[in-house]
Amino acid sequence: MEYIVTDLEWDNVYFKPEKRFINQILQIGAVKLNDDFEIIDSLDIIVRSEISNKVTGRFAKLTGITSEIMREGMPFKEAVEKYNSFVKNADVTMTWSDSDLYTILENEDFRLKDGLKFKLNYYLDLQKFVQQELYKRGYESKNQIALEAAADFLGLNTEGFEFHTAVDDCRVSAELFKISYDKARFESLVKDTSDKSFFKRLRFKPYPISDINDTDIKPSELEFSCPECNGKTTRITNWKYINRWFISNFKCQKCGFKFNGRVAFKRTYDEVKVKHKVCEYKPKKRKNNDVQSVSEKV
Repeated sequence: MEYIVTDLEWDNVYFKPEKRFINQILQIGAVKLNDDFEIIDSLDIIVRSEISNKVTGRFAKLTGITSEIMREGMPFKEAVEKYNSFVKNADVTMTWSDSDLYTILENEDFRLKDGLKFKLNYYLDLQKFVQQELYKRGYESKNQIALEAAADFLGLNTEGFEFHTAVDDCRVSAELFKISYDKARFESLVKDTSDKSFFKRLRFKPYPISDINDTDIKPSELEFSCPECNGKTTRITNWKYINRWFISNFKCQKCGFKFNGRVAFKRTYDEVKVKHKVCEYKPKKRKNNDVQSVSEKV
């Protein structure tokens, strides 16, 4: 089995045809691993921008890639073809978080023609994979961990590596993969990119549900138990939609306790995520411009 670890460096630039900013890929790095997770080949490509002849100061400072270096790079299409030739038929591609995949899709959509795509087979979000190992070793934060922080936590010596340069980030990622490897965890997280739902899921943009009558909202999800006695409650005000929360006041039928109940719904590709919150009772009406009363169907 062969593994590819890929890292992209991109710069945010205004793309006139779409009248918006995009993250244009300006460096592609990759390393190839064998069955023993040893690096057997590497790739480092500087990509010439077709959108701007300059890079931002932030990008240059972070990566060391100046405008002059960028202009000496190869066209994006040629870079992707070279990358695909390097990957060949490797089994699994890995990146540090799936943010690189979103950037790949964006660049494929706006910078490539004739159906050319980055070659992927199976895919692993290496950040998620390694972070599960960190939890086993006592790491507690639920926030996504940066590559450098993960290397430090696992005691990896990174002297001589330049973070935010694509190939060195790949090399560090490969070492973390080797340190963290667990067959069962690997098999549970690796995804088949030929599955049609893989890219549909990536392209789906989660959004909050703002209609109280949406069919994905279950009536039971709009109910609250009393935070004082756990008794059944009655809603005593109309729902209002404020800052992505449905808000109403409630009164306990058993002890009479009043409180402010809030519930938020977020639709993702796979499910609707629900959050509940109990706040202090607020009998007065709020006078904000962003407050909207929400009526329910009878």
